[in-house]
Amino acid sequence: MKSRFRMKLTVVMIIFAMALSVAIALMDHYRLKDQARLGKAEQVRKSEQTVKYALESMEKAYYVLGENIAAKMRESTVYLLNQYENAPSVSSWDLEALKKELTYDIHIIDENDVIVYSSLRDEVGLDFNACCGKLAAILKERRSTGEFYHDGIDLEQNTGILKKYSYMSTPDKRYIFQLGYTLQDSMIYQHFNFFQAINELVAQDDSFYEINVLNMGGHALGELADASKLSGSRRDAFEKTFTTGQTSEFRGDWQGLPAIYRYVNYDSKYDSGSTQTKVLEMIYNDKDLQAFLQENRRTFIVQLIAVLFVTVVLALIISRWVARPMHLAFHDSLTGLHNRAAFEELLESMLADNRDTLALLMIDLDNFKSVNDDYGHDAGDLLLKRVAHSIRSVLRKGDAAVRLGGDEFVILMPSASKEEAEHTAVQLIEAVRGPLKRHSPLEKASISVSIGISLAPHDGIDVETLCKRADTALYVSKELGKNRYSFYSWQAADRRQNAARPL
Repeated sequence: MKSRFRMKLTVVMIIFAMALSVAIALMDHYRLKDQARLGKAEQVRKSEQTVKYALESMEKAYYVLGENIAAKMRESTVYLLNQYENAPSVSSWDLEALKKELTYDIHIIDENDVIVYSSLRDEVGLDFNACCGKLAAILKERRSTGEFYHDGIDLEQNTGILKKYSYMSTPDKRYIFQLGYTLQDSMIYQHFNFFQAINELVAQDDSFYEINVLNMGGHALGELADASKLSGSRRDAFEKTFTTGQTSEFRGDWQGLPAIYRYVNYDSKYDSGSTQTKVLEMIYNDKDLQAFLQENRRTFIVQLIAVLFVTVVLALIISRWVARPMHLAFHDSLTGLHNRAAFEELLESMLADNRDTLALLMIDLDNFKSVNDDYGHDAGDLLLKRVAHSIRSVLRKGDAAVRLGGDEFVILMPSASKEEAEHTAVQLIEAVRGPLKRHSPLEKASISVSIGISLAPHDGIDVETLCKRADTALYVSKELGKNRYSFYSWQAADRRQNAARPL
């Protein structure tokens, strides 16, 4: 009994300690994972801010120092409009000579938004509806107003060179004169080259494969316009960010390597034209994060095993310390049976758990006082131990034995029929009588047991009633000559009442 109790206590403590240890280890594991992910996100955010700052610095410099460029472009456009008024046949114009005179690239866009004449021959035939749908829509709007417009930083389609463009339509709306100014030739660009900042960032941080600044058409500044480069998921993510202003991200491959594609909206503070909104494309990997997480998993497993081992050892030690006093609190120290403190709880639990018949066997040793008087208390203790052993020998699985005190014992038999209770009573009477004859100095002692039996629910459904009626049946067994068993009956109750009446 004691070993089973200790085992149960040990198992409970191990389960509790393991659950607590695993919970703490898991919380620590996930905390480190979250910290690592936040650290990676912060690293990417700082790189994002670096690129934005470099681009913004260049735009600010052009805004502060380059306003005269827009004024000169306007002046040159007015010059071309005056020439158009005098010579409207633009096909006869010498655009190369005009370029040398005005120092700007000159493009003439027709009503279909196609460059029909240009000082750069490679630009002739460029259809904005085909390559740059967003810009084509803007051109239609600008054509209708007849106002002068100038944008910020953009790129030349065929070269990727950074340009500043201006637009103004002819009074008859047949053409738009587009002037282009090469920004990369200016001193401002030399001092505020954001490409250099991007290249240094990529070179210093192995996490980044590539960082691009995309215009409204999805073309990277500084590269040849190639619509096929930004396709599929990249195009979808770009369009989402450009349209909504929300950051987009997805996982894919970059030159056969796992990569994360991140798209961040950028609205210029110094550009109110069609180039005001750009998108930062950041292609990077999280190999450092994955390596850390993998190492963290290994460390977590090792620590968890160590913690579980220590936990089990401590649980075993503590359970040994705790088991004995807890066991003694509910068990008789002499016989090892349940004691009176545990009896009522045991019986109530069995009554609640079992809907079938429950048998309560109230047991009393006959002539126990004479054993103590004739053979001494040590012999009496030996007798109690032998009786307890005999009681255990007749118990079924699930039965419980209790020593109420002195020479009083109880057997609780859940889900037991009257026949099973009777069989157990007969076995116990024989078991007590036999062993005593083989153990000196009790072999000459006249020892037997009397048993009273009550059955639930027939004789009662609560602890007090069942105990009283088993005690009544026990009284009848004593009256009938001892060394026998009796079931509770109304006749037995009447007999005891009559015996209790004064003469």
